Amino acid sequence: MVLNIIWISFFVIAWLVGLGRLIFLGDTQIFPELINSTFDMAKMGLEISLGLAGIMTLWLGLMKIAEKSGCIQLLAKAVNPLFSRLFPGIPAGHPAYGSMLMNIAANMLGLENAATPLGLKAMKQLQDLNTEKDTATDAMIMFLVMNTSGLMILPVSIMMYRSEMGATNPADIFIPILIATFISTLCGILVVAFRQKIRIWDKVLLAYLGGFLAIIVGIIAFFSTLSPEMINIVSLIVGNLILFTVIVFFIGMGFRKKLNVYEVFIDGAKEGFKTAIMIIPYLIAILVAVGVFRTSGALDMFIGLLGKGFSAIGINTDFLPALPTAFMRPLSGSGARGLMIEAMKHYGADSFVGRLVCIMQGATDTTFYIIALYFGSVGIRKTRYAVSAGLMADFAGIIAAIFVAYLFFNP
Repeated sequence: MVLNIIWISFFVIAWLVGLGRLIFLGDTQIFPELINSTFDMAKMGLEISLGLAGIMTLWLGLMKIAEKSGCIQLLAKAVNPLFSRLFPGIPAGHPAYGSMLMNIAANMLGLENAATPLGLKAMKQLQDLNTEKDTATDAMIMFLVMNTSGLMILPVSIMMYRSEMGATNPADIFIPILIATFISTLCGILVVAFRQKIRIWDKVLLAYLGGFLAIIVGIIAFFSTLSPEMINIVSLIVGNLILFTVIVFFIGMGFRKKLNVYEVFIDGAKEGFKTAIMIIPYLIAILVAVGVFRTSGALDMFIGLLGKGFSAIGINTDFLPALPTAFMRPLSGSGARGLMIEAMKHYGADSFVGRLVCIMQGATDTTFYIIALYFGSVGIRKTRYAVSAGLMADFAGIIAAIFVAYLFFNP
């Protein structure tokens, strides 16, 4: 219901703003631009889906090897004490545990292309447990919000963009992103846990969360001792080394179990193309809505009103030029990335705004895109409170990004 209202609102607001620009400003190009935006976004949706087809074919094939060789079962047992509390509706040792863990790990390492097919595999496994096939389960919502909160340990791509834009120290946003994204994820988990009446004060759950916090602190301490150049090198190597090691491990375990690894891979890979085709309508629907909302100028108008409000009550408004990236981030990953690059180009990669947009980009993920992609892949239409919980995690991440930016890069 929430997603339906938001989707309709984007079109209505875009139409009203466009009509106002036509009547009061004489902008005769606004409606042709809106129509062109619908065509461009529809084309982009198809291109993204077809691009994902190859990646999903690869990773679903590898996941089939992992499943047949017992790797997924081993991962499921390893995370069972934690996941059995966060996902009480999933049977102990279920393969979905392993798929979810792999997806979350890939996201943490900044390996988005690998994370997506793993997440879609996990959603399919969760759907197998679902008794109401068109309605999101509690487990699906918790998993989705953990994705939309965007927990990322190695923001390699953001550091690469900063380097290309001429930043003196491309890795100076590494620790701020780590802090902001951790707060976003923690907030998302707490919001969903409250709605699902999960006992956060459970000793095992607290031990796991405390352990993750200790790991984050350890990573921050380790990277703080490295030079900017070494941070870039280590971040780039570690993520890809771990990923390729996982691939070789899966294949090796399949060989050890005397599987016909090639045939098993082909069997799993066939699911990839089917899934890519299934998500096309859902992806195009959300991208077209986001495109017309942005093209109409409604986003810029909203940010302008916020600026006047903050100035009226005496709040420092140095962060305002970064807000387009913050508002675009839950709507469109490519749109937010474009705004991030645009801000660095206009204000400078080493400016306060240039650094802040990078922290915002790494603090959260594309909530509406993920909802459309993941739920659409299994035919979920009733998303319940998934959108509101995901947006609350996004909001926490953006607020944290602003505070952390002022703390580290006080303008």
